[in-house]
Amino acid sequence: MALDETRRKQLLWRAHHRGTREADMMVGGFADRWLTELNETEIAWFEELMDEQDVDIMAWAFGRGEPPERLQGPMFERLKALDYIRLVPR
Repeated sequence: MALDETRRKQLLWRAHHRGTREADMMVGGFADRWLTELNETEIAWFEELMDEQDVDIMAWAFGRGEPPERLQGPMFERLKALDYIRLVPR
């Protein structure tokens, strides 16, 4: 099922306005790369991930802790890959 444009824009905005630049880059970059390809189950996972604290998401992504079981799996492995982050010069 295609993600409707309003929901996609809301998710992108939330993903890019996390509160810390690092989390914006990680979660926002993930959304930029994958959001248009996610199915409904994966979108629900992403929405649940965005309810977590930035420090926790980053710690889990860098292997400094384990995410809750409900967030573990292939989607979290995509997040941990970090190959979707675009580094921009200051």
